[in-house]
Amino acid sequence: MLKSMTGYGIAVTEFQNSKISVEIKSLNSKFLELLLKLPKNFSEKESFIRNECSRRIERGKANVTISIERTGAETQKIENLNAPLLKSYYHHLKQIATELGENQSDIFRQALQIPDVWNVQQGSVNEEEWDAVNRTFDEAIKNFDRFRSDEGSTLSADLKHRIELILAAIPEVEKFEPTRVGVLREKLDTLLKDAVGTEQVDQNRLEQELIYYVEKFDMTEEKIRLKSHCDYFLSVMKEKEANGKKLGFISQEIGREVNTMGSKANDANIQKIVVGMKDELEKIKEQLLNIL
Repeated sequence: MLKSMTGYGIAVTEFQNSKISVEIKSLNSKFLELLLKLPKNFSEKESFIRNECSRRIERGKANVTISIERTGAETQKIENLNAPLLKSYYHHLKQIATELGENQSDIFRQALQIPDVWNVQQGSVNEEEWDAVNRTFDEAIKNFDRFRSDEGSTLSADLKHRIELILAAIPEVEKFEPTRVGVLREKLDTLLKDAVGTEQVDQNRLEQELIYYVEKFDMTEEKIRLKSHCDYFLSVMKEKEANGKKLGFISQEIGREVNTMGSKANDANIQKIVVGMKDELEKIKEQLLNIL
């Protein structure tokens, strides 16, 4: 079953005098790039959360934000206001606003919102609170994983459709293969007649050259391998593990067979079909960039 690297999950829990929120967002990336934001008093739990993210997110550029909104007055105690620092920020902001000709009416409120202005004493984390955070994190990552699976189902349907189009193109190629021999015979015969005359054409040598080119342009092996690679691609898509990288390798093998068929085509109609196959394969490769 395929999963997308693009995902989103959120969970919110009310716990005593707090509202715990966990939000997880991710985009595609070759490796796991984790940006973790959590309250300072949860620093000792950062290693655990990172390990869980590494195990359950696996790949992608992921942002994980854990926040706790204190709703009770006793949960955060403001020790004091750093008045000198506030004044310094205020005067500097006012001076810059004057130089730039900006409105100064909101400068004091903005200065008050600068974190360094306040000295805040945060309470320590107890085990009950951590258990609530952990449960919320688990719920968020489950929602995140469900989102990835839903996106993966959509991508899976698209990939399956495009692989089937490539498979359907193989019989279309076969329709034009027999005509190449007649065209090639006529072309060689004309060249020889123009070069040495009709009476001087060695029919045995002509047949030998014709056999050489027929063997050179034969695409039987490429068609067999292409079909095998496409069938394997569809089979891997159904596996339970995350197989984005594996599918990428298989798509490279599909590309090799399609390119070889193009080089052996020697026919405008077959070339058009091969171009269509290449177009579908490029779309497959683009989609695979977002597969876990």
